[in-house]
Amino acid sequence: MKKNISRALEYIASHRQAASGAALVLAVILIFTLVSSPAVVGVSASRRSLPVYSVERDGKYVALSFDAAWGNEDTEELIDILTRYGVRATFFIVGSWVDKYPESVRALSDSGMEVMNHSDDHAHFSRLSAAEIEADINACNDKIEAITGVRPTLFRCPYGEYDDHVIDTIRGMGITPVQWDVDSLDWKGLSADQIARRVVNGVKPGSIVLFHNAAEHTPEALPTIIESLLADGYTIVPISEILLDGEYDIDHTGRMRSAE
Repeated sequence: MKKNISRALEYIASHRQAASGAALVLAVILIFTLVSSPAVVGVSASRRSLPVYSVERDGKYVALSFDAAWGNEDTEELIDILTRYGVRATFFIVGSWVDKYPESVRALSDSGMEVMNHSDDHAHFSRLSAAEIEADINACNDKIEAITGVRPTLFRCPYGEYDDHVIDTIRGMGITPVQWDVDSLDWKGLSADQIARRVVNGVKPGSIVLFHNAAEHTPEALPTIIESLLADGYTIVPISEILLDGEYDIDHTGRMRSAE
């Protein structure tokens, strides 16, 4: 493509004095055609590597997820609430949190919750090399597996930060990176009513919702959210059960879809 554009530019330069205005217009059209051609764009345009934000699938399914990185004030209460409604959720846990609260990790696993990886020390992954990313993820996976007996297959980037290098490295490990499309913003100190409204109004089939295990009003908001979603016909599943099996694509919004 660059060679063809260069030729067109050379054409304009060589005909600047002799060529008519019409010839210059034709040359400009040639450049525009080269740049805009679907074939050319298909070759040159880069496609971002994205985590899974939501899932396109049959039925009204939604997944609830909780990040655990620092505090542990509400973990037991969250387990009690989720268990009371027969709901399994996904908890993304930092390795240093596992070190501090191994009994809570065991309690999550024993109650049927998914325990997945949120890094070993909540680092900024875009600043790490591929080898450092792999070592960090494996360190946290080792800690979780030692307690639960199950090695995590899902990963959520610390701070929600990522780039192509990060996502490609994670996928290269056979691990699925997962983000969210509904943010409860529970960490901002919102009231229980505000959290519930944000989540219930934001959920659509295939949504993944983000909460935190130590947010002030999340336990208060959770029963209302669960009851509202169930009343609206949603089935609440852990993230591993909302993801698609087999071949899939990730569109520009991070929505997982079956490959056609």
